[in-house]
Amino acid sequence: MSRALPYLIFYSIFFVVLFGVHLYVFLRLKSLLNIQQSALLYGILIALSLSFPLFSLLEKFFPNTLSMILYAAASTWMGVVFLLFSLLLVCEPVRLFVKLPAPAAGITVICIAAVLSVYALYNALFITVKAVDIPMPHLNQPLKLVLLSDIHVGTIHNAGYLNKIVSQTNALNPDMVLITGDLFDGTGPVSKHTVEPLQNFNAKTFFTIGNHERYDGVDRVMNVLADTGVHILKNEVTEYKGIQIVGVDFYEREGRKDNPVLHELPIDTSRPSVLLYHPPVGIEDALKAGINLQLSGHTHNGQLFPFTLLVKLFYQYVCGLYQIEQMYLYVSPGTGTWGPPMRLGSQSEITLINLKKVMSNER
Repeated sequence: MSRALPYLIFYSIFFVVLFGVHLYVFLRLKSLLNIQQSALLYGILIALSLSFPLFSLLEKFFPNTLSMILYAAASTWMGVVFLLFSLLLVCEPVRLFVKLPAPAAGITVICIAAVLSVYALYNALFITVKAVDIPMPHLNQPLKLVLLSDIHVGTIHNAGYLNKIVSQTNALNPDMVLITGDLFDGTGPVSKHTVEPLQNFNAKTFFTIGNHERYDGVDRVMNVLADTGVHILKNEVTEYKGIQIVGVDFYEREGRKDNPVLHELPIDTSRPSVLLYHPPVGIEDALKAGINLQLSGHTHNGQLFPFTLLVKLFYQYVCGLYQIEQMYLYVSPGTGTWGPPMRLGSQSEITLINLKKVMSNER
């Protein structure tokens, strides 16, 4: 299968949803503000609906300075239109209790969306550090792990953003760095120069691929990372500092909820193990394989309201630490952003995981 095909399929489906959102926003604002129907308005609707998928493809296959600017603007607009959509959905129920004339309601929605958009853009500039303590049986000594996920290096997040992440990570003095997929965005050019900051991690770094590495092409990703010192785990187990680090690829068919590859790997259940698997699924397989700790990402914790609520409809485990029988699962909200460079109701995160020594019978 051509590596462009899954990318095109993804954006085709996404465009249908995006067009529906634009159409709803267009019709509701036209009604509230009493705007006269015209060919120009419908032209603007179509242009805005097409902007993100069109400029995404332009930036991916014909990258240049103009495509970069257009992609960044379209990504931001996508976040704005989803906020408008959400606010308009609740506008009518609110108007049953608050007497607002239609034009005032429309202007209020636009103003609130503008304020929230500015805040969301500002909020996404910051990366929080969250510390989590996790007990682990058979551990020889306490260890500090840094979990990074969903950085989405590309047009929006480039070498400068990576430098920021590396600097904050090194300040934590971890024993190892673990990246659970979507290091790359799959949109926009990424070169060896872009990922040079990864060479500056002070700790051994392990990485396993996510769905966006599939969009970018796994072979290309491996080539770009070849000189960074990042250890790519592709359905394999390695040992470092007394821990089995297990890395499983994101499956080519999206939507799978299992992880059967684990049953084919030589995992020693008498020794501590950490699984890197991009989506927070396959829990039953991890339990059967004797995994002590699974680290995942993928959900972004919804990234932008109201998706922070909707993501819970698709994933049982969305963000944070979970104990499932004898295993722990930590789901990162992501260290970067995808699409809109915005965070509302979520935070970009570097996770410091402190592994604590315990006896196995204490679990």
